[in-house]
Amino acid sequence: MVKKKPNILVVNDDGITAPGIKVLLEEMQKIGNVVVVAPDSAQSGMGHAITLGRPLRLDKINLYEGVEMYQCSGTPVDCVKLAVNKVFKGQKPDICVSGINHGLNNSINVLYSGTMSAAVEGAIEGIPSVGFSLDNFSHDADFSYCRPYVISITEQVLANGLPKNTLLNVNFPQTQGFKGIKICRQAGGHWVEEFDERIDPHNRDYYWTTGKFVLQDRGEDTDSYALANGYVSVVPTQFDMTAHHAIPELNSWSFDHLAGTHSKGEK
Repeated sequence: MVKKKPNILVVNDDGITAPGIKVLLEEMQKIGNVVVVAPDSAQSGMGHAITLGRPLRLDKINLYEGVEMYQCSGTPVDCVKLAVNKVFKGQKPDICVSGINHGLNNSINVLYSGTMSAAVEGAIEGIPSVGFSLDNFSHDADFSYCRPYVISITEQVLANGLPKNTLLNVNFPQTQGFKGIKICRQAGGHWVEEFDERIDPHNRDYYWTTGKFVLQDRGEDTDSYALANGYVSVVPTQFDMTAHHAIPELNSWSFDHLAGTHSKGEK
């Protein structure tokens, strides 16, 4: 009996013409039936934004031979929502892979990332999902070392599945030739923003956002540590943002004085 090929949804946030998504779809073609739905322009840093108040466009294009491809006028999350509802028509793909992003999405960057938010949306839809990112912002970034890891990780997810409400955040270091894979936790860190203030021709202020990432976590079990030491980091990620450890402490707070009170205007 011939084994049915899996249906694979490929998305990204760098735009449908980005080199990283070409590498990803080429590798996915070796595994299954590929459908690409990606933004028609770069949507980096969009996080989990969705489009409201204006129409979305979804146009079929022939960019690479033998691949069903659609460009979307919306965000990476819009792409996943439209793919599930309009392209797959409710018959969900077997896996959703996002990337390969130009630039890391380790540590706190996962919250800002359009690449990871697309994968998160896939997981919300109940689809096993993986986000892939490379520590290289260059348009000419060398993704060749990522290829076997992309294949292997995807095949493992298809074979074993993922825990409910969980996806994978995979980051590749910039070094050529990786030492292997490390299963990690997300490192603690934050961005210190700076805003380059300028004046436009109409004498109005405007700003360019700049800044630097500050790593606050020196643990050797983190994604940042793995990447700094030449390993591919794999972080199991969830979208339940409840701070479960804080619930007992909050339950110790006293709100008894509010019992029986009424909101303004009530009698």
